[in-house]
Amino acid sequence: MKFDDFDKKMRVFETASDYCVLPGLYMVARLDGHGFTRLTKQVYQFEAPYDIRFRDYMIEVVKHLMDCGFRVIYGYTQSDEISLWFHPQEEAFQRKLRKYHSILAGEASAKFSLLLGQPGIFDGRLSQLPSLEWVSDYFLWRQEDAHRNALNSHCYWLLRKQGKSVREATDALLGLSVSAKNELLFSHGINFNELPTWQKRGVGLYWEEYDKQGYNPVTGESVLTKRRRIQCDLNLPMKENYREFLLNLGF
Repeated sequence: MKFDDFDKKMRVFETASDYCVLPGLYMVARLDGHGFTRLTKQVYQFEAPYDIRFRDYMIEVVKHLMDCGFRVIYGYTQSDEISLWFHPQEEAFQRKLRKYHSILAGEASAKFSLLLGQPGIFDGRLSQLPSLEWVSDYFLWRQEDAHRNALNSHCYWLLRKQGKSVREATDALLGLSVSAKNELLFSHGINFNELPTWQKRGVGLYWEEYDKQGYNPVTGESVLTKRRRIQCDLNLPMKENYREFLLNLGF
């Protein structure tokens, strides 16, 4: 059988489930670290509950994903997860889901592994959202998750550092209200409201234009040119102010 005949015969098995994102839908990808609890607490032993080195690794991974061939408007990271909001006119790979899932997870895994010096694996999925309101709801949801995780993590590791076992610390927090958890921290000298904003709200990354001084070799004159760079925001607003911030990013 000739190659072209083989190709036609076998290619259909690869493309039979080639689902594409429909035009007009907004795409937001989410990537999560696979097995990162063991990787960051046992293998590499990052500081708990938050480690600036790990935060900076995640920021570098987001920057890489925003500049690796896709039109990403906004990147967001909290804990071991990353969210990416794509330009509404993004058409890479004909918007095939399998391409976004595999390439983004592969790029994130490769970049993080290089930074860490050992394998770190991400999985990924893509949300298809009908409007900008749904997009902003998505990121408000992830920020609320960051806030909840920050409160729980600080309480859990406070108890662990006092000598309680995993089971004892988990049981002690079971059923506690938000106010009770805040009081637990406060009774040990930790004001949750005064903790770094990035721990409670995550980190946002977006493109900004800036003027760069250049030189025109033909005229011998200095010239200003427009360039783009990624801005990293460690002090994101919250609730409706965050929604307004997202909707004002522009395309």
